[in-house]
Amino acid sequence: MTAPQLKALLVVTDAIIESVKAAGTQGAPGGKIYAALMAQGCTLNQYEMLMSMIVEAGKLRRSGDLYFAI
Repeated sequence: MTAPQLKALLVVTDAIIESVKAAGTQGAPGGKIYAALMAQGCTLNQYEMLMSMIVEAGKLRRSGDLYFAI
C-alpha cells in the first residue's frame, strides 16, 4: 500500500467512525454505510474487511447489522 492509499484509507475510516458516532445510541445500519462506500467504488469484500478492521481495533461495536461507537 502506498502512502497516499494509506492516507485515503485513514480518512475513510475516520469518516465512518464519525458517521457512526453521529447516529447515536440507535446505531448506524451497515447497509447504509456499505451503500455510501459502494457508490464510491467499494466492493462488498472491501467493505467487510474495512468494517472488521475497525471493530477489531476497538473503535466500533457491531450488533447484527448495526454499528455503535465505542
